[in-house]
Amino acid sequence: MSAAPLSPSLKDLPKVAVDLKSQLEGFNHDNMKRASTTEKNVLPTAEDVATEKTQKALLEGVEGFDTGKLKHTETHEKNPLPDKDAVMQEKVHQNLISGVEGFDKARMKHTTTQEKNVLPDPEAIEAEKGQQKLIEGIENFDPKKLKHTETQEKNPLPTKEAIDQEKSA
Repeated sequence: MSAAPLSPSLKDLPKVAVDLKSQLEGFNHDNMKRASTTEKNVLPTAEDVATEKTQKALLEGVEGFDTGKLKHTETHEKNPLPDKDAVMQEKVHQNLISGVEGFDKARMKHTTTQEKNVLPDPEAIEAEKGQQKLIEGIENFDPKKLKHTETQEKNPLPTKEAIDQEKSA
């Protein structure tokens, strides 16, 4: 049998200094500032618990999955490696680029360029002169040298009376 715990006797209790004891007995609670307490350990919401349960169930489903139920399947390569011709074409292209980039200009020979100014033949010069004279004639035309003329109508339009008479007939 177990014994009931005994209360400590007065001589076994800790001793409190006299000046501290008098301060504790005379303490005025009205001098204390009012403080509000805030709980910093917030409980999760029902949505958080449901989300956590869903994640846990998903992880258990993945961990407990029986791979023996899977069927064997063949994989088909959809992005095959390039064939021999494509590789050769790429190498030729790379060689051309490296040849151009690594070209040594110092090995080139110096040349002088001769500009040849071929003059047009006499027929082309005469044709151009004729066009220039025509343009000058149009640009320098003086309309004051024109004579006034009278226009005579040879096919007059019928009058309103003639049209009405034709409609009634």
